Amino acid sequence: MSSQANLPRKLVSQYFLLPGLLALLGILCVATTCSAQERREREPNAVYAERRAKLALQLDAPVILQGLAGREESSQIYVFAQEENFYYLTGHNEEGAALILIPAPKSGTPSKDIWDGPREILFLPEKDPRMEKWNGVRLAPTDNGISETTGFAAVKSVAEMQATVEKLAKLYPEMSTILPYQKELGGYPHEKETLDWLKQTAPQVKWNDIRSQIASARLIKSPSELVLLQKAVDLSLDAHLAAMKMMRPGLMEYQVAAKMVEVHAMGGSENEAYRPIVGAGPNSTALHYDLLARKIQDGDIVVLDVGAQYSGYAADITRTLPANGKFTPRQREIYSIVLGAQNAAMSTLKPGADFCKSEASASTAAKNYINSHGKDLHGQPLGQYFIHGLGHPIGLNVHDVGNFCVPLQPGMVLTVEPGIYIPEENLGVRIEDDVLITESGYKLLSQHLPRDPSEIEKIMAGAPKDR
Repeated sequence: MSSQANLPRKLVSQYFLLPGLLALLGILCVATTCSAQERREREPNAVYAERRAKLALQLDAPVILQGLAGREESSQIYVFAQEENFYYLTGHNEEGAALILIPAPKSGTPSKDIWDGPREILFLPEKDPRMEKWNGVRLAPTDNGISETTGFAAVKSVAEMQATVEKLAKLYPEMSTILPYQKELGGYPHEKETLDWLKQTAPQVKWNDIRSQIASARLIKSPSELVLLQKAVDLSLDAHLAAMKMMRPGLMEYQVAAKMVEVHAMGGSENEAYRPIVGAGPNSTALHYDLLARKIQDGDIVVLDVGAQYSGYAADITRTLPANGKFTPRQREIYSIVLGAQNAAMSTLKPGADFCKSEASASTAAKNYINSHGKDLHGQPLGQYFIHGLGHPIGLNVHDVGNFCVPLQPGMVLTVEPGIYIPEENLGVRIEDDVLITESGYKLLSQHLPRDPSEIEKIMAGAPKDR
């Protein structure tokens, strides 16, 4: 998915089409006893506790984070997805929760320990039998074994949160939360709502932004995160292979997307990582085309940018296919240039390398390759048709947080997605793969999905003709 998309994943895809299909597959667990916690795998409680402990070491004052509230309408079927920073620190995937972290005084400093309560408090809504009849059983602060289930020694009712904030406000002149973005299309509506509530509850406190500290931590993926990311990637590869085998002239773009979504759901994906992009012919040149309304024609090139979300983690994979199973000479030429640019970029990837900025960066390598291979119909270099960035981090969001235009570090997971889009020729090509930076170089997480045009043609030719 092109790096120009900056809307949070849930704002663009949380209510993605085909909910009926997903409901039939049992993914939503609506009106059953399947809780939101049970709908996805989660990392061990110790992993979340370690993240909170590392964050607390950077703090001198409390942090207050609010999870998402979800929908109140009991009749609405939807896929709840937790606010990512809250989920990263808690692993809690149910509505209406909150978190307070209170750091201990730093050793070797004269700071007095002015807080006499627990250092970590998870706040949960009280049990609501009426809503559970609609949406299934939810965790509650009074549940037996709630501390073992959540990994928090202190679990309280959200009704106690205001009093806790008021008490902290008497002790700390400054506290932190996630402040709303100060730019268009940024953040979530609940961020402003949370800040407004905090300012009303503790008007004397100066509120600082904790976003960058959490983002820096999220940029480096833990081993358990990599397992979940790989599952999301593998489901995406299965869907792309299914699309290669079914692709033919006469299909509608939405039919290809529906098949890929079905493969994701059958494999355990709780949602799409983003709204699927299937663009044929002229639509192949639109980066985020998602109308899915064209009938695929003989001779079309088809861009498929479709990724699964698994246990909250997003894959982002793109392949470009010939509708009839055979690239035209011009399509193959442009495809091969994009593939060469991707290989040139990936050859630079290793710890300490630059992805974005310098003349030695992966981005520059891709652009130089495109500019030095092939021409448009007017004899001009093709670099002008590479109109987006080379890639972006992935993780709990398909455009994950963190500054990746810094020296690469082991544990970063990035997309590498060069593209050429020539509207005059109804010809767009993008090839996108997910890459893990390792101690010695990189690992291509999506390596099992063919990129070579001849191999793609072979797979398409071997598919059943009556599909």
